Amino acid sequence: MSDNTLEAYIRDVQKLEQFLYLKQLEIDPLQTDESHLHDFLESLNEMGLAAYSQARILSGLKAFFKYLMYEDYIKKDPTTLIEGPKLGRKLPDTLDYHEIENLFNGIDLSTPEGARNRAMLEVLYSSGLRVTELVELRMNNIFFDVGFLRVIGKGDKERLVPIGTDALKYVKIYIEEIRCHINIQSGFENYIFLNRRGKKLTRVMIFTIIKNLALKIGLKKNISPHTFRHSFATHLIEGGADLRAVQEMLGHESITTTEIYTHMDRDYLRQVVQEFHPRS
Repeated sequence: MSDNTLEAYIRDVQKLEQFLYLKQLEIDPLQTDESHLHDFLESLNEMGLAAYSQARILSGLKAFFKYLMYEDYIKKDPTTLIEGPKLGRKLPDTLDYHEIENLFNGIDLSTPEGARNRAMLEVLYSSGLRVTELVELRMNNIFFDVGFLRVIGKGDKERLVPIGTDALKYVKIYIEEIRCHINIQSGFENYIFLNRRGKKLTRVMIFTIIKNLALKIGLKKNISPHTFRHSFATHLIEGGADLRAVQEMLGHESITTTEIYTHMDRDYLRQVVQEFHPRS
């Protein structure tokens, strides 16, 4: 699994450990049973943690106890009969094309950071990358001649994704006019997007750049790097793109994950009928 998934699973187990410590229950993982886990999940709910966050933590714990079973540390998995909270299919937040243009136009291209940020956001929207895929993008992953990116996604799965002409233009400007003047640190020579110290950007930094840009232009929506990915998929499907093609570009293992965007498309179609049909 990816480093981010490993870190998240470790944090989930640590949360359980902290809960047991605060409850003054001097037990180790081998003694943890179903009742302890029920109490733990109930405490998360009382803290007001969102259902998706609760389900994600439970997923980490299930992986941990499955490991203990595989290694013969325990004979019975205490998470077997524990069900997570019921999750509705939440439609992701998206930006319309006008809002995306406003964000792009709000970037100060006269600064090195502005030129870099424009290139990054163009790539996010043009190719629907995850934030980790963006920061891990290497110089040998971009093929200017054919307009494609080689992306290493979740589980180290590789896919080829088209990149638009505007995104290619801004990436080329950044590489040829900005990046070439950075004192690149050893080990980071192949990463495309770098900070001013010559190291690759962090995921947190991308979030911060986008939040600050939204504040600057007065955008009221709560957006993140993933918003560009959602917008990429939604705009493709609204334009009539094949769902299987969108699945391939997003790197979704199951097409049911991609199908969430068809719900957004139906809302859009309903809106079109209401606006333009004479009998609506």
